[in-house]
Amino acid sequence: MAGFAKDRLARMHDVLAGYVERKEMPGLVALVASQGEERLEAIGKISHDSNTSMSERTIFRIASMTKPIAAVAAMILVEECKLRLDDAVDHLLPELADRRVLTRLDAELTDTVPAKRAITLRDLLTFTMGLGHVMLPPGSVPIQAKLANPRMFQGPPRPSEIAAPDEWIRLLGELPLIHQPGENWMYHTSADVLTVLIARASGKPFDVFVRERITDPLGMKDTAFFVPAPKVDRFATSYRPAPDGGLIVFDPAQDGAWSAPPAFASAGAGLVSTAIDLHAFSTMMLRGGSYGSARILSRASIATMTRDQLSHAQKAGSGLYPGFFDGQGWGFGMSVVTARRDIGRTVGTFGWDGGLGTSWSMDPTEEMITLLLTQRGWTSPVPPSVTQDFRTLAYAAL
Repeated sequence: MAGFAKDRLARMHDVLAGYVERKEMPGLVALVASQGEERLEAIGKISHDSNTSMSERTIFRIASMTKPIAAVAAMILVEECKLRLDDAVDHLLPELADRRVLTRLDAELTDTVPAKRAITLRDLLTFTMGLGHVMLPPGSVPIQAKLANPRMFQGPPRPSEIAAPDEWIRLLGELPLIHQPGENWMYHTSADVLTVLIARASGKPFDVFVRERITDPLGMKDTAFFVPAPKVDRFATSYRPAPDGGLIVFDPAQDGAWSAPPAFASAGAGLVSTAIDLHAFSTMMLRGGSYGSARILSRASIATMTRDQLSHAQKAGSGLYPGFFDGQGWGFGMSVVTARRDIGRTVGTFGWDGGLGTSWSMDPTEEMITLLLTQRGWTSPVPPSVTQDFRTLAYAAL
């Protein structure tokens, strides 16, 4: 392999295999590709009680890695002039018109002022609509109780429990914003608003639009919002860490939360996919919107999506953890590296992670794709050691 040092790729295999051998996870799939060369590692089994080996066609819950795909869907509609980045979304989402905004984070829900302006598509794509995850212990502020409504989903993905789109947006519309539109970055909720907006702008359910305009044209045959029965034998069981250091089943492959089409096909965290499918999507992004005979977006849209769209003021006091924006920003539905702080990613690298155990990035400078799929959920927003090691080893092999 001309693009990689073979001995260092062997080291990557050994390190990743160690996580499986120590039973930190039943298995994993890792892919690195650069300038036409690629290496795929499929290690271990799809569950503790299965004899089925991991492969490039093993299906994983990709959780928040759904967000960049949703952003692509939104930009398709921008290119068709059915949506505009800086237009208010009120005409399609009247539930979010005439917003009220809390006077401070810990205010009672009635202690509000009028929003200074309407929410725009740009706000949704950059996660600056003014509402999102509150990164404080549960019960710290009054609005957390409302956001914790399981019908709205503000925690680990459970697609079978979320309200249908019209009901979901109605429930959201009953809440005040936490920040003025456009002023602060807040995670996640903006992406799920896209579920409703894209459906109404396109005249099709969000999952249908994604299938017709993205996954089918790219040949992503196993990327969907549920896993039909004939494919369950390739669906990895999802686990979360147990207090004793072991693993607890979060979602089984059979009769789990992804076993039937959901009422709400979450643009924020609903998809399942495979290494081979995500390779196709990643290649499309790196090639400026095209893959094979399929043209999904223009080069201009990809360039816009994958640059840091946030100001210093929008980042201030924001992020998933202290220092979150040190060396990275946010484009449309994904992070963008703004400063090289380790060997793991160069400036301009874009992508995102999934809290159920996945990580994905694309580096235009090295023309490099890195993809790690595991079924061990993260315990915090900080990437776990297996993800950090994979990124280091991928770049060390160049």
